[in-house]
Amino acid sequence: MASRKSLCVSMLVAASPVGAADDFIKGVYPQSEGLCAQAKKDTLRTLIEAGNVVLSANGLQGVEYNCEFLQVTKATRSPSWAVTAICQEPGYAFPDVLSVTQLSPTQIDLVSVKPIEDESEGSGNSGSYYLCDGVALP
Repeated sequence: MASRKSLCVSMLVAASPVGAADDFIKGVYPQSEGLCAQAKKDTLRTLIEAGNVVLSANGLQGVEYNCEFLQVTKATRSPSWAVTAICQEPGYAFPDVLSVTQLSPTQIDLVSVKPIEDESEGSGNSGSYYLCDGVALP
């Protein structure tokens, strides 16, 4: 009986979502420093409603697009994490795996394994994001 309880606890710990990575990114990250200035001047909601995507520890958030981070695993030799996510846009959902690398205290780079099928989509989930101090998610 005791081994069943410890197995259940072990399974719960192994399945812990984003909160499991204590040193994972903190704050809100738009795709440029200029967008951060705009979010401070207007609001972050205005920035998102204008079609921009922002990064946080919970995932990527846009007006009709989001990626929820499900599991985060810290690399042992670099300031990076492997992240599994479920992404959604109207009428379509897909899984993604991303590397999240902290290049500096204010810059995060994301690289997605999902290939870009249409060049008009831009870089998909990949790209650089910049810390925006003093701005919180709506």
